[in-house]
Amino acid sequence: MTITKKTKAFAFGLAVAAASATSAFAAEFEFKLHHFLSPKAPAHTKMLEPWAQRIMEASDGRIEIEIFPSMTLGGKPPQLPRQVRDGVVDMAWIVNAYAAGAFPRTEVFELPGVFQGDIAAVNKAMLEMYDDEISKDFKGLVALFQHIHGGQGMHMATDEVRSPADLEGKKIRIPSRTGAWVIEALGASPVQTSVGEIPVALSKRVIDGALIPWEIIPPLKIHEQTKYQIEGPGGKRLGTTSFSVIMNEDRWNSLPADIQQIFVDNSGPEWHEEIGKVWADADAFGIGIATKSGNAHIQLSDEEWAEFEAAVAPVVDRWVAEMAEKGIDGQALYDRAFKLVNENMAAN
Repeated sequence: MTITKKTKAFAFGLAVAAASATSAFAAEFEFKLHHFLSPKAPAHTKMLEPWAQRIMEASDGRIEIEIFPSMTLGGKPPQLPRQVRDGVVDMAWIVNAYAAGAFPRTEVFELPGVFQGDIAAVNKAMLEMYDDEISKDFKGLVALFQHIHGGQGMHMATDEVRSPADLEGKKIRIPSRTGAWVIEALGASPVQTSVGEIPVALSKRVIDGALIPWEIIPPLKIHEQTKYQIEGPGGKRLGTTSFSVIMNEDRWNSLPADIQQIFVDNSGPEWHEEIGKVWADADAFGIGIATKSGNAHIQLSDEEWAEFEAAVAPVVDRWVAEMAEKGIDGQALYDRAFKLVNENMAAN
């Protein structure tokens, strides 16, 4: 085809018409969703994008969700809840623990003993406890859905760990304040670093190891800085981290009931189970990378794990006592979370 002035003019006319059509059919409800990870991270590609897509499709074009990864709208990860409360963004995917102390009830799912190796079981328990308990943490916010990751496995640079005594005096990177309590209970020293700083901290021996799930191994090449990946029997871990996708409460209340229902229908029990599989698959892929590179994947025996459970049991008591100071019945929260997780595991 020969390009002439007429064909150029025709092409330009088509572009203008297409732009006009797009504008004419702009979504009725537009949302910005902000988060802190790369657009290549499984959380983005396998969770946030599919969730947004199903919401948009269910609305027949009335809803548009634009996702902004890697903090591209500014700020730091701990500021995401404030950005949503202030209306800077409509929605965000957050690590609850990054906003230290802001979501005390949600911390119950991060405590030792709650996560038993089944991610979906915890996700469903979080959903079941949200309306009457967990929602009290979300002032000015609405949690559209919540979940955990694969749990805090032990990544050790040079030391094999099979008992709490093997951790004594070690410096271990922790993900949260309750993670710090766990490490202290095991006789080690907690070190607070961002996820991205872990490889350098390991290579320079600023830390001897880290508490983090297996899924983070490939993107940060953790297997190149460690020799051992250690967990309890059946995938049990020393705790986990909880996450939420949140929306500004005023924005939520401004939405018509049918639009709210689309979000609810696509963020229910089936979705929480699906997220569990996403994170479990990512974790399995990560540990596969580590073992293929020659690292040792150690799954402790029941007897070995019992020593860890006994050592970290005071962490729960410490948390319950702190909740009591805030007027929260932490023991009741823990007992209910533990019960629901085990019921969900039995039903799976």
